[in-house]
Amino acid sequence: MGGINGNGLTDLRERLRGTVLGPQDPGYDESRGIYNAMIDRRPAAIAQCVDAADVRATLAFAQETGVELAVRGGGHSGPGLCLVDDGLTLDLSPMRWARVDPATSTVQVGGGSQLGDVDHATHGFGLAMPAGIMSTTGVGGLTLGGGHGHLTRKYGLTIDNLLAADVVLADGTFVTATEKDHPDLFWALRGGGGNFGVVTSFTFRLHPVDTVGVAVTLWPVERTSEVLRWYREFLPAAADDLNGFFALLVVPPGPPFPEPIHGRKMCGVVWCYTGDMDAAPLEDVLSAVNEPGPPAFHFTTPMPYPALQSLFDELIPKGLQWYWRGDFFDGIPDAAVEVHQRYGEALPTDLSTMHLYPVDAAAHRVGVDDTAWAYRDAVWSGVIAGIDPDPANADVVRQWCVDYWTDLHGHSMGGSYINFLGEQEGPERVGATYRGHYDKLAAVKHTYDPDNFFRANQNIPPSAG
Repeated sequence: MGGINGNGLTDLRERLRGTVLGPQDPGYDESRGIYNAMIDRRPAAIAQCVDAADVRATLAFAQETGVELAVRGGGHSGPGLCLVDDGLTLDLSPMRWARVDPATSTVQVGGGSQLGDVDHATHGFGLAMPAGIMSTTGVGGLTLGGGHGHLTRKYGLTIDNLLAADVVLADGTFVTATEKDHPDLFWALRGGGGNFGVVTSFTFRLHPVDTVGVAVTLWPVERTSEVLRWYREFLPAAADDLNGFFALLVVPPGPPFPEPIHGRKMCGVVWCYTGDMDAAPLEDVLSAVNEPGPPAFHFTTPMPYPALQSLFDELIPKGLQWYWRGDFFDGIPDAAVEVHQRYGEALPTDLSTMHLYPVDAAAHRVGVDDTAWAYRDAVWSGVIAGIDPDPANADVVRQWCVDYWTDLHGHSMGGSYINFLGEQEGPERVGATYRGHYDKLAAVKHTYDPDNFFRANQNIPPSAG
């Protein structure tokens, strides 16, 4: 591999309209900072691309010099795949924009955009894109991995609403991938991660979402077993309008939580309801929350959808220590319930958590071979996240996460949502994530990136041809 010397930085700067930062430049440390502070890597240069021409120039420079390349969108990557020591980060963060077409209910989104950018643009038209649970999440990484969130049961995965993607390929070619143009690439982009090119813009289908019903229901963590046994039956049988992800957590101080439960370990569900709240009030829809026993806290309110999307932003800001791992589940058997009970009671820090996101209902109505997402039969996408602001607790949260995942993995379907793969998870985990789609993805990789230029990702090496 080559490197980047002072002359190389000068050369790259002359090619780009955007800013190029080297290790000696003001702003370099801030720019290399990502969501997960457990990752501390120092690229030789960060190219902040403002348009597709900058992207092409950066790729050409990397090809000519042989420097290793990583691509950064929103910077939420748990294992920090957007940074390579002594490499070149192609940073799309200046490309944050969203353009809504209300006549067609679509939005075109810049490759460096975050979900909050899209929510702001679409909400003014009473529309929304199904994606994520935090406004700071990058659209690019979330989409390329599949994308699930509050609207999944009603409107499917993010990739189920992707209509087109503008892509710069490894050789600098610019293409627009759709169902009709480059359909093999379009198929692979819908779940295959960052293996195939740099997406400079996405076009999504939007849905009528304005004010949603939001509820948070909590029980003492000692009740995890009863609550999970109820939840595993209740939610899959519920109407598509109701989404609710299950969580193990420590109650944060502050509203809407009353002071007596601040700092207590709890299990609970965060609900999002897109139904008619006049015809079917959320309180009525959730009347069954008393079945596993009266909750310690039950709060409901109507809320603008962007407010729900940003509800957790301040609680879990950029710059914390993170270690996460995930798996898909088609059920929650009693043996898994007991694992959740045990590790919920052992939450190691106030921010550490476990979430089970539903990926059924509308997401199940897309054919298993229609996209690269290989788990259309999964009911939940689970993630275990050890989180703390103090680097001294990094080993503690990491060990809790690994132990929890190890004890739970035998009850999973074998693979994980690609965006929940953590550090030090090898190629076999990538293979398990893509199941029978892996060989087709490797063939598409051979077509569009035969030299595996894009490899700083959850990598799928190209097939032999």
